[in-house]
Amino acid sequence: MKKLTTWYWIVTIIFALMMIMDGFGGVTQQEAGKEVLKHLGYPMYMLIIVGISKLLGAVSILQNKYTAIKEWAYAGFAINFIGAFASRAFVGDGISLLIPPLVALIMMFIPYILWKKLRANVKNS
Repeated sequence: MKKLTTWYWIVTIIFALMMIMDGFGGVTQQEAGKEVLKHLGYPMYMLIIVGISKLLGAVSILQNKYTAIKEWAYAGFAINFIGAFASRAFVGDGISLLIPPLVALIMMFIPYILWKKLRANVKNS
């Protein structure tokens, strides 16, 4: 169980840091994000909305007290990555731009699955 806990925290912290960096980029309206939103046809204020959501989601997955909030944060990330994939597909982007949101989705499921395994082990102990 200790090994599982260690791996859970390693991948969770890495994923949360990725979302914090991306969220910060959105809140500060970095040029790369503006270019992507313009390309996809979204309004610029979406950067701030999604950025704040990613920052709150990262905090939510790093805490263990409020499990419902943690579940919703993972769901929000999943919706974000699926939406990013669909948005890219709808504007006709190539495979090289369709893969990153899917990779992010897979990366998100690693800490989620480990978290579920840890919770199941705690309940069975």
